[in-house]
Amino acid sequence: MQEEIVEALLKPETYEKKVKKIVLIQTYHSFVFLTGKIAYKIKKAVKFPYFDFSTLEKRKKDLEKELKLNQRLSRGLYLEIVPIAQENKKIKIKGSGKVIEYALKMKQIPERFLMSKLLEKDKVNKATIGKIAKVVAKFHLKAETNKKIKKFGSIETISFNWKENFDQTKEFISKTITTNQFYYIKQKIRDFIQRNRPLFEKRIKEGKIKDCHGDLHSESIFISDKIYVFDCLEFIDRFRFCDVASEAAFLAMDLDFHGKNNFSNYFIGRYMVFTGDKELLKLIPFYKCYRAYVRGKVVSFKLNDPNINREEKKVAEKTARKYFSLSHKYATEI
Repeated sequence: MQEEIVEALLKPETYEKKVKKIVLIQTYHSFVFLTGKIAYKIKKAVKFPYFDFSTLEKRKKDLEKELKLNQRLSRGLYLEIVPIAQENKKIKIKGSGKVIEYALKMKQIPERFLMSKLLEKDKVNKATIGKIAKVVAKFHLKAETNKKIKKFGSIETISFNWKENFDQTKEFISKTITTNQFYYIKQKIRDFIQRNRPLFEKRIKEGKIKDCHGDLHSESIFISDKIYVFDCLEFIDRFRFCDVASEAAFLAMDLDFHGKNNFSNYFIGRYMVFTGDKELLKLIPFYKCYRAYVRGKVVSFKLNDPNINREEKKVAEKTARKYFSLSHKYATEI
């Protein structure tokens, strides 16, 4: 059925208003249809260890969660959940007949305003980095925390996340990560966690473990009439519930990855001023190491994807190596 829906959404007459051009973008869990001023996202009917979108109800529930959570940092960008209906073989958004799918309706901001694209063209300055630091800091200060969320800052959870990373990247040793990098990072992480148990426990007591964005990097930030931080990680609570230091480190690592070390340091400095989080610097290299490692892992997964061609896999291999090298560099600093 989803094949029919995708086919219909590539036709102008399926939409609420007339559209001239439709561009389809796919991720491993979504179809996104760009129509010019409005974008529509539907979840793929798939089931993975981390999430289950196998039924219409589950897909609708996740879209509702995505809409709600993204209002926190992208108010005005995410609009509403719209039904896709079918009657007499005709499929239409907000049409009459049986509802066969749901879509998240969003304003479409041109790709040229993506922070990652602007960084490539050297069109980001310190003033903008300062504004982003203020937006993120303000969000973190207000973000929800409770007994359930705080558990995700425990030594047990942090150790589990790292163990999962190492288990899932063993197959990529000598492909995207060297043997030396793998075991060096593993030992340094183990030592850091053992030495800093009191610090991790203190962060929990002080309420620094919060319901964060979960995927804070330059491809999730629009710099337009204002700063929009979009596409939060709504479907995996375990990766969204984290120490605010981990989230700040994610964007700092991403700036390092793009060769903008000066911006990375400036972002952390301004973030500390806005939050007053004086212990942040003790944790930034550790969490940068974690974030770079996770990115290296995720990109490495592309090497096993049958839907990705040989050239794309070559690019993925090179990119993953760069992330793992960055993770190794951070490991030398902790």
